[in-house]
Amino acid sequence: MNQTSTSEPATGRRGDKKGYAGDVDVVAVWAALRENQAAVLVDVRTKAEWNFVGIPDLSDVGKKPKLVEWQSYPTMEMNGSFINAVTAEIPDKSTSIYLLCRSGARSKAAAIAMTEIGYNACFNVSDGFEGAHDVQQHRGQTSGWKAQGLPWVQG
Repeated sequence: MNQTSTSEPATGRRGDKKGYAGDVDVVAVWAALRENQAAVLVDVRTKAEWNFVGIPDLSDVGKKPKLVEWQSYPTMEMNGSFINAVTAEIPDKSTSIYLLCRSGARSKAAAIAMTEIGYNACFNVSDGFEGAHDVQQHRGQTSGWKAQGLPWVQG
């Protein structure tokens, strides 16, 4: 992925029509979390995914991911308290926030929503935790946090 500066890796530019700061691959996110002490990873997957699939382990960079569901399992209804939960955890609207889901769709929607309320550095983690399907229709093998060998733990 392209890096627009040493602390803000992104393919999108501020001011483009995406509605958020841009898409960032997991390797660039890991580097940003390591280099920028204020950067935050928000995992927007469901509690079931966190428990059964796993979560990023940020202990090597002295952090923990913020776990805030975008949609709630099993109904997959929108989490009406998502915005309030994130703003309570991250009050500074200039903080670099990297939003992660399974494969990049929910996190993109969350990045747009956070940008709409005034956060100016919301990035979508493009391949998410598990990435796209491989030829056998399995995730976690070809792209995403797990496939890149980044640290993670399972509940």
